Amino acid sequence: MRTWYRNLDYLTVLAWIGLVTAGLIAIYSTTHGPASEYLLDSVQRNFERQLMWAFICVFGIVIALIMPVRFFQKAAYPAYVFSLLLLIAAMLFGTEVNGARSWISLGPLNFQSSELAKVGTVLAVAQLLSSRRPNASNVRYGLAAVGMLTIPAILIVLQNDTGTALVFIALVPIMLFWSGLPLSIVLLLVSPALAGYLTIVYWPAAVTFAVIFTLGLYWHTKDYRITTLAGLFTGGTMVTALFALAKVLKPHQVARVVSFTNPEAEEYRSGVGFHLVQSKAAIGSGGLFGKGFMEGTQTQGRYIPEQSTDFVFSVIGEEWGFLGTILVIALFAFFLIRLVSLGSQVKHPFGSMMAAGAAGIFLIHVFINVGMVTGLLPVIGIPLPFLSYGGSALLANSAMLAIVLNLHMRRDDFSIYGY
Repeated sequence: MRTWYRNLDYLTVLAWIGLVTAGLIAIYSTTHGPASEYLLDSVQRNFERQLMWAFICVFGIVIALIMPVRFFQKAAYPAYVFSLLLLIAAMLFGTEVNGARSWISLGPLNFQSSELAKVGTVLAVAQLLSSRRPNASNVRYGLAAVGMLTIPAILIVLQNDTGTALVFIALVPIMLFWSGLPLSIVLLLVSPALAGYLTIVYWPAAVTFAVIFTLGLYWHTKDYRITTLAGLFTGGTMVTALFALAKVLKPHQVARVVSFTNPEAEEYRSGVGFHLVQSKAAIGSGGLFGKGFMEGTQTQGRYIPEQSTDFVFSVIGEEWGFLGTILVIALFAFFLIRLVSLGSQVKHPFGSMMAAGAAGIFLIHVFINVGMVTGLLPVIGIPLPFLSYGGSALLANSAMLAIVLNLHMRRDDFSIYGY
């Protein structure tokens, strides 16, 4: 057997280093350039704090790599319970930041409970789905997994952090598909989100999608039950969304939902659409090669709100241009492909499911954040993994990566029975 550290996937580690470095460069630009004079003293120290957290993550990754695989399997359910307790504690006694009561303060240390809950939840769901015996009911385990993902999502919604809660819900079809759920059922689970999005953008497109999707699913499955559910899911979502926009939501809530479709409109430009107008202006002004490090007028003029956190991608677009954004997206794509590849090489289902869960969370974050910053999706406050400022997010994301690397590296240590 090869020495354990020789099994470490160094390409994935290098991709992690590249992403963290790109984030540090962007955060430095927003906090040490001309924009710094407009910032609070605490915000000006974001780069130093993020750099400190990056070093902490390095030590954390090393510690995680030397742990035996059985440790993560045995710790999965306790970690999940601990995550739920943290969410409840934050909801009851936590500190409110940007309207969300998801932060817990322990002296000088502040951490976001919802970020740490991702690690415990993915571990627990991976353990649950990997413990299924050959003759066990797939439906029972699938429903249990959905429940385990839904409970923290509900607690996070109660913290008034809907964006993060959506990550847990979006993880349902990804992990169930990786566990063996048929593609037709996965598409059925995803269809309400697509129908709802199209309803907001252009409702005739939602009608077209509902018809084509329902007929296509019938052609693929020849199952009337699935076809009926497809029609109900897509058509029902469309009707519900239209009714909510017209009769349920208040005008300011409707504006928040639909403003991304035309943020330059007079009624949105100076209000709910301001973020997107400034973000799109920054990315568009970067051109092919960008304006240069610490030379972005939108960034250094502090026109982009939350530019070191949720809108860090717009900083990269303005200062490093189209080539810089493509490089970051390509690095993310390589990183995600490597994670999926590592998971497929681990024959034990726990390691495979853990890799799928981690890759799923990163994919959801990248998809929503980049879509949000470029005006393709509503602004819902989702950070960009490894790039956005935030010690809790960086630590949680690095922990998930370290666990996947460990399980791949020690893949020969798993039980030969598969559970």
